[in-house]
Amino acid sequence: MEFKMPVAVGPYGQTQPSCFDRVKMGFMMGFAVGMAAGAMFGTFSCLRIGMRGRELMGGVGKTMMQSGGTFGTFMSIGMGIRC
Repeated sequence: MEFKMPVAVGPYGQTQPSCFDRVKMGFMMGFAVGMAAGAMFGTFSCLRIGMRGRELMGGVGKTMMQSGGTFGTFMSIGMGIRC
């Protein structure tokens, strides 16, 4: 016998978020965390190889977007598995 958690209903009749909403939220949380990590690692690696100015901003931005997208994808997959 499978046990299902009861669905909580708030004071205004709202219900639990749908599976797609959970996947979207997982992607957004993962993207935010990945961008923060990408800012730290990207800044360090770009400064280490001697980038300055506009080149530095482009390198850090690229690293932030790559790590945000990667981590967001894995977080959304994880949230999708939990649905």
